[in-house]
Amino acid sequence: METSVKITSIIVGAILVVALVAGLIYWNVNAPKNVLEVNGQSVVKAMPDIVSVYFIVETLGADAQTAKNNNSAIVDEVITNLVKIGLERKDITTQNFNIYEDVVWENNRQRSRGFKAVHSLRVQLASEKLSMVGDVIDAGVDGGAMINYINFELSQEKENEYKALAYKNAAEDARIKAESIATGLGKSIDENPVSVSVQEFGYSPWPVYETMGVMGDVAMAKEAVTNIQPGEKEISGNVMVVFRLV
Repeated sequence: METSVKITSIIVGAILVVALVAGLIYWNVNAPKNVLEVNGQSVVKAMPDIVSVYFIVETLGADAQTAKNNNSAIVDEVITNLVKIGLERKDITTQNFNIYEDVVWENNRQRSRGFKAVHSLRVQLASEKLSMVGDVIDAGVDGGAMINYINFELSQEKENEYKALAYKNAAEDARIKAESIATGLGKSIDENPVSVSVQEFGYSPWPVYETMGVMGDVAMAKEAVTNIQPGEKEISGNVMVVFRLV
């Protein structure tokens, strides 16, 4: 009986020790830390270096293959026209291609009009070739395409450059804020951040012209590009940084 009591006491003691250790670990992990969380922000001004013209080619067919073939013929004509005016094939890219059954409602019933193929094309020009946009519009429309919209944009190289600068400035802003707050508290910050999270890079193209692709909008599109000159646009960068106070 005495032996049994001793064994029970040992087991209970072991359980208490394990519980104590677990409690200490939990407290160490979950207890409030002596840290400072700051949001670093920056705004840089960017100038677009390209202009993009977006076309749509839509075709109908009794079946999907016919719609696709009809669409391909028009796209080939558009590309041929664009190359003829001096563009390189790499300046013309497909943004999207889709084929679906074109269904309409008539007398409370669905009626299939066949299959529709939709091909979206992007024509990219360096900003110094802005004067060619009118010729690009004519080449695309003459080939059978419709204008979708026109943007001033950043090339991938320029976007990466501005993104790097925006995040660099945002990180510096976070450190300046943290150091100022820590000084006011009579402390300093550890040089190595506890964590860093990057928020979305704030960039969107400069819209110049947008339409539903009606053929009669060609003159308006040309006028819009002629009258609107690209200007600087603010691009933002944000980072969340956690510093340890020491």
